[in-house]
Formats: sequence, C-alpha cells, structure tokens
Amino acid sequence: MSLANRWLESVYRPSLARTPWLWPLLPLSTLFAALVKRRGRAYAMGKKSVWRAPVSVIVVGNITLGGTGKSPLVGRLVTLLRQQGYHPGIVTRGYGGKARSYPLIVEASTPVAESGDEPAMLWRQTQAPVAADPDRPRGVRALIERGCDIIVSDDGLQHLALGRDIELLVVDGARGLGNRRCLPAGPLREPASRLESVDAVIVNGVSNTPLATDAVPMTLTPARWRNVASGEPAPLSPLPFALPVHAVAGIGNPARFFETLESLGVDGQMHALADHQALDPKALSFSPPGPLLMTAKDAVKCQHFAPPNSWALEVEAELPEAFERWLLDKLATLETPQPPTHR
Repeated sequence: MSLANRWLESVYRPSLARTPWLWPLLPLSTLFAALVKRRGRAYAMGKKSVWRAPVSVIVVGNITLGGTGKSPLVGRLVTLLRQQGYHPGIVTRGYGGKARSYPLIVEASTPVAESGDEPAMLWRQTQAPVAADPDRPRGVRALIERGCDIIVSDDGLQHLALGRDIELLVVDGARGLGNRRCLPAGPLREPASRLESVDAVIVNGVSNTPLATDAVPMTLTPARWRNVASGEPAPLSPLPFALPVHAVAGIGNPARFFETLESLGVDGQMHALADHQALDPKALSFSPPGPLLMTAKDAVKCQHFAPPNSWALEVEAELPEAFERWLLDKLATLETPQPPTHR
C-alpha cells in the first residue's frame, strides 16, 4: 500500500487512538483549522471582497477529501430547476484541466485536457452551460452573459470570493468525517463545525456515524450502461457484456463504484486509480482481456480510444421530495441580489 493510500485509510478511521503515526501531525492540523477560520472571518468582515451575482447561486460542496457524490447532485439540481422554468448554468474550477484562456465554456468539441473530467461529464449529462474557471465569479459572469438565470456551483464551498444564496454540504455516509480532524492529521478541509453554518447537510448513502440531526438522505441509483466508444445506452439488465470484467475507477472513492458493480451482479478484477488520473490506451490494457467498465467521469477521458467493449455506468441522485420542495420554496423567497460590482 502506498503512503498516500495508507494516509487516506488512516484519516477515515473514527479515532486517532488507532492511528498513532498521525499524532505528530496534530499541531499542523490545529494551525490549518485556525488559518481556515481566520480566512472565513476576513471574508465575513469585508477584509476580502465577495462578488455577488445578480442571480441566485447554489453551492454544492464538501469539507472532506475524496469523492462524496457532489456531481450527481449537481445534475439532479439542474434537472429540477429546469422543470421549474429556470435556465441553470454550472460553474466549476475545472480541476485537472488546463485551458489556454478562462473562462472556458465547455462544448462537445472541448478537449477534456482543457476542461477537466468533471466539467466535461456534467456538460454531457445535463447539456446545461458549463463554465470551468479557477476564478468562479468570472465563470459566473460568463454564464449570465449566455442567459443563465440561476447558477449551481460544483464544489466551491471554500471559494468564498463567490457570494452564495444556498450552501449544500455533501457527506459520504460510509466514511463520514473520518477522525474529524483537519488536514494533515485528518481528512477535513474545514472544521466539522462548518456543518452548522450551511443550509443543508446531504448524506450520500447510509451514515455510519451521527452527523447533522436534520441531514438529508441522498441515494445514488444506477440508471443505465452507456457504451464508451459509440455513446449508445443500454439497460441495466440484462448486462450488455459478458463476465468477468475489468473495472477501473479514477474517482475520490473507488470502493463505492466497485460495491455498486457488485450489487448489479458484476464480478471481475477491480482497478482503483487516482482521482482525476489521466488515461491512455496502455492504462486500459489488461490481461486476460475482457469487457471494460468505468465511471462516467472516466469515460469522458477515453471515448476516442476505449476498446469497443467498454461501458460506463451512469448514476442519478435521488432526493426526498420534501427536500426538493424546501429548496424551491427557499429560492422563491430570496430577494433579488444587487447588481454585481466587477472585480
């Protein structure tokens, strides 16, 4: 096991008592938490500028390292907002991509190397305008210029320069907050008290530890298979490929994907990759050969060279109807923000 994987496994244990090798990192965690709180106060007190958009902004984020299910939730929110007559746009940092200029408006022809895998995946799944930009206020302005009347930010909970009307914090139910320590002795980007300041805490899957008392349950449900090379969809059952398979997952929590495959009756060799890992034909060559399965996020990186018998599993987020009603009611009561002042 690599040092990085050992660290990740250790920080997600519920108690530091079982991971004494992390103890020397505790002073750094205390310092990290103090710096995060200091930065938050600077924005709250006006010492750092916050740009307010002339439309409502919903931020979907997390405070832990690793995948929590933010992107499927963003997709569900876009669908819900469209059903209510909104014209939503998605802003994201575009992690893993490097564009020649920003903001980058993602289109069918946009290379994944420029946009990053998650922006490309979100555009293909939602067909909503997607802006990738490390400067999120700049990305939001580009989306508004294209007619978007509401913005969903994929990640960005810690990007406080962008004002927001609603904050949704997503937690992986199985992992929870780990040992509840900030980096580097724990997995938290912000102290656990951040759960108390957001509008809603959404728990993906069954929670193994107590979180917010009014946490919203979310389920990621397999929706369909899609052939990576041709783009053709196929139903979940019967399986459109033979067993056994090779499965790859370059996401924050590969184990979740492999467990989902198992629940669908899929068996074979599972290959965990690094989150956002670049792919090439060599990386997808396994012995003995067989059908290749992957996540939708991985599929956008290898559509042009994936073997013909390659399949992506697409999932959709399911939320309680009461939560969706609450969100729409809250949006309806928001005052129209003041016109923005460009930075």
